[in-house]
Amino acid sequence: MEYITIGNVKIDKTATLAPMAGVGDRAFRQVCKEFGCAYVVGEMASSKGLTYSDRKTKSLLTVTDRERPMAVQLFGDEPATLAEAARRAMEFDPDIIDINMGCPAPKVAGNGGGSALMKHPKLAGEIVAAVVKAVPVPVTAKFRKGWDEEHVNAVEFAQILEGAGAAALTIHGRTRQQMYSPPVDIGIIRQVKEAVSIPVFGNGDVTSLEGALALYEETGCDCVAIGRGALGRPWIFAQIRRYFEDGTVLPEPDLPQKMETMLHQMQLACEYKGEYTAMREARRHCAYYMHGLRGAASLRRMAGSLREFADAQRLAEEALRLNLDTADQ
Repeated sequence: MEYITIGNVKIDKTATLAPMAGVGDRAFRQVCKEFGCAYVVGEMASSKGLTYSDRKTKSLLTVTDRERPMAVQLFGDEPATLAEAARRAMEFDPDIIDINMGCPAPKVAGNGGGSALMKHPKLAGEIVAAVVKAVPVPVTAKFRKGWDEEHVNAVEFAQILEGAGAAALTIHGRTRQQMYSPPVDIGIIRQVKEAVSIPVFGNGDVTSLEGALALYEETGCDCVAIGRGALGRPWIFAQIRRYFEDGTVLPEPDLPQKMETMLHQMQLACEYKGEYTAMREARRHCAYYMHGLRGAASLRRMAGSLREFADAQRLAEEALRLNLDTADQ
């Protein structure tokens, strides 16, 4: 198995889990790791919230041995605040500190963080430099193609971050204005890879083994980061890992296996967050597991009203009932 190194952290060159606010929680990360995910990044946490000792912010930074290697991700727009937040984040013993410079959400970008930093490359470099100086672990950053099509600056941005001490970069091949469509710009990922000497993770639109292989081939990236493509199908990591191990192309799990995985994830979420919170947050996850099934619309409606773990069990039973003759799809 080939691997890449970020500082002193070794990561198998298969596929990693990209950070996803609101869905990339501990339960989901753990399930992805169980399927062979090479590396995970936690949900982004506010640098200001952490410096104010906000309990909710701290809950996003939990790192467990089952998830390693793992990064915690911070966002903000003030170098000193991010440096202090990174120092405090070290209490959770992360392997890497990642800085979010790509989130397009208005509540983040509208306050100067996330993808808004694409408009201020110098400030972004100052943030990386401050965090690198503040912590003993590698510092990485995730960013986008640019703010909009009139301001595509990913290559310059990447070079500034490398010069500031970033140990690796992840680029999502869309502008902030494009959010999550149209298809990613493969060319910009390749250009960033060619412009820097540190590892580059390519991100966007990978939903299958074939998609991962194509991104490797077409961009030369050092590793592939999968986000939404893993929602409701964490076994994508097993398929990619197995291919790189021995060339085997694993089939999709059958429907009973998929439902078993879904319920396992929901059980973990209940264990970590309590049933009340976990099952309300599970509605989105369970809806993803219903994708492509017969009766998917009605199953998603069921998923949207989950309140107890028993409701998730009934959802799985209904999915099996409606799809008995297509359980191998």
